[in-house]
Amino acid sequence: IASDGQVVVRFGHILAKQCLDQRCSRELLRASEHTHTISSQLGIVARVKAVTGESKASSELLLSNAQNLVRAVRHVLRAAEAACVKGLGQPSPDPEEEEVAAFCLQWKKNLSWHRAKEALHSSRDELGLRKTREAKAEPTLMALVQEQPPPTRNIPKHPSPRKGHTAMDRHL
Repeated sequence: IASDGQVVVRFGHILAKQCLDQRCSRELLRASEHTHTISSQLGIVARVKAVTGESKASSELLLSNAQNLVRAVRHVLRAAEAACVKGLGQPSPDPEEEEVAAFCLQWKKNLSWHRAKEALHSSRDELGLRKTREAKAEPTLMALVQEQPPPTRNIPKHPSPRKGHTAMDRHL
C-alpha cells in the first residue's frame, strides 16, 4: 500500500509539471507531498510492526496510517481532476509523462461524454441546473482508478499503452 502511495505521488508530480494553471499545480504538488509523507510513514510503521510482532497499538497505528493514505490519495486525485479541467501542456517525450497524459485524457473524454449526455436529457430545470433526483454522478479519476483490474506481477516498468489502456491503469 505504501509503495502504491508513491506511484500516486509520482503521478501528482508529473501532472503538476504539465498543468497550465499555477494555482492548481501548487495544490497538486502540496497534496502529492502530503501523500509522500504519509506513504513514507506507513512504510516505516509496517517495517517496525513486522519486526516487533503483533500488538493492538501497532495494528491500530498501521490501520490509521493506511486510512490517512487513502484520504491523501483522494485529495491528489481531486486536485488532479482540477488540473485536467484547467488544462495540461504537452508532455515531454518521457514515456511516464505520456502515460499520465493519456490517463488524464481518457478521464477528460469520459467527463465530456457524460456532460454531453446529461445536456441532451431533460434532467435540467428551467435555469439549466441539474435536477438532483435524476442526475447521475459525474465520472471522477477515483472511479476510473477503481475500475482498473488488479495489477499483475510481471509488468514491464514502461509498457507501451494499448488502445484504451495505459500503464497508469496497472499502477493505480
